[in-house]
Amino acid sequence: MTFTLPAQPVVLPAADTVSHTDNHTQLIAAALLGIATIIVLIVWRKMHPFLALTLGSAVLAVVAGIPLADTFTAFTKGMGSTIGDVGTLIAFGAIIGRLLIDSGGADQIVDTVLARAPGPRLPWAMALIAFVVGIPLFFEVGIVLLIPVVMIVARRAHQPLIALGVPALAGLSALHGLVPPHPGPLIAINAVKADLGLTLGLGLLVAVPTVIISGPIAARFMARWVPIEAPEPLGASDEEHGGPRPSFATSIVVVLLPVGLMLLRTVVETLVPEDSDNLVVHAALFVGKPIVALLITVLAAMYLFGARLGLGADDVSGRVGASLAPIAGILLIVGAGGGFKQTLVDSGIANIIAAWIQQAAVPALLAGWLVAVAVRLATGSATVATITAAGIMAPLTTHMPRVEIALLVLAIGAGSVFLSHVNDAGFWLVKEYFGMTVGQTFKTWSLMETILSVVAMVTIGLLALVLGVL
Repeated sequence: MTFTLPAQPVVLPAADTVSHTDNHTQLIAAALLGIATIIVLIVWRKMHPFLALTLGSAVLAVVAGIPLADTFTAFTKGMGSTIGDVGTLIAFGAIIGRLLIDSGGADQIVDTVLARAPGPRLPWAMALIAFVVGIPLFFEVGIVLLIPVVMIVARRAHQPLIALGVPALAGLSALHGLVPPHPGPLIAINAVKADLGLTLGLGLLVAVPTVIISGPIAARFMARWVPIEAPEPLGASDEEHGGPRPSFATSIVVVLLPVGLMLLRTVVETLVPEDSDNLVVHAALFVGKPIVALLITVLAAMYLFGARLGLGADDVSGRVGASLAPIAGILLIVGAGGGFKQTLVDSGIANIIAAWIQQAAVPALLAGWLVAVAVRLATGSATVATITAAGIMAPLTTHMPRVEIALLVLAIGAGSVFLSHVNDAGFWLVKEYFGMTVGQTFKTWSLMETILSVVAMVTIGLLALVLGVL
């Protein structure tokens, strides 16, 4: 089935857009020079990524014709927004992770996992855990909750970090791009009027082979290319813990508590009318917000991993404080990545790339994937890519069958996670947590995201053929 995409303006979610040149060639050159500046400064000049991202954003803005007085307007807006959205979640996750580790709860989980999935089965176990936990969990939250466990498993099992880390990242990323209640798929479902239940079912079906191939299978090769050992997570020690440990059940409850609260919110939003005045409904919606769910989990962890084990208030407070210092650099780098992304968006570069693809006559599913890929490459944001692609494709869905509309949502989601690189805050988040160089991050995280996107799109195409919508 082939469609000619109608000509219409592409509108990206960028508030207070700054003035810039209208010359398309100059804007594309600005994007390339900005990205090249970041790579050169980090790889060859060994500059800290925070400063490199800041200078790369300045180069992009100047070449794009943004007035000198506004050079850092988009950057500071994007940095503030990113830290506001992600920074608090990272901080809460770091506290939970530190308490989990220092109390011996992480060891308890590790011992249980090692006992049931020894040796070659560990990468599959990591992918499965990430897949299950990632269904209702935001990607950043999943990283900060699971990565400390992955690191300890790798250290205790004497396996390369990449062999276990990539499967976990694949599980989280696939769910983030393909399955509601993640924000990207929900945005696309709303834009193209897709059936949520059908999209959820097909999304899980697509995610299974996608995670298998981009996770445990691909990790075998990546671990040879980047044979690094797991660093100590968030400054914690790998020594045996003295004193009483929390039970395996208690440790798992703390890890899954935010998952359950956010899933509860999703169920309530799906089943209960928006104008409901029921107090219980409003309470469920409140506790299911990511920041509230993680704050509740922090308080629960302080009790279950602290006071309940006999620690005093000063000891618990000391562990909380110790968890925050190691993430200061991560927050700045992630924020700067968001600032660089916003500079790309506000300069109009993403609009140009999306408009080029908009004029082509290609199959609807492939068109949705390509538009999302283009905007993802230009902005680094999976959500911006999803919003843009869904907005462009929405007019084409009027006469589509329900199954094809659902598959279109998945195609857009698959495209939105393609090739994470230096303009993606997630790139820097993974790099810093795993202690990798920029080159190593490209060989692992960026490659995994690309494989994931392509495998998902191929699976979607095969499903479309089987279901008779192509």
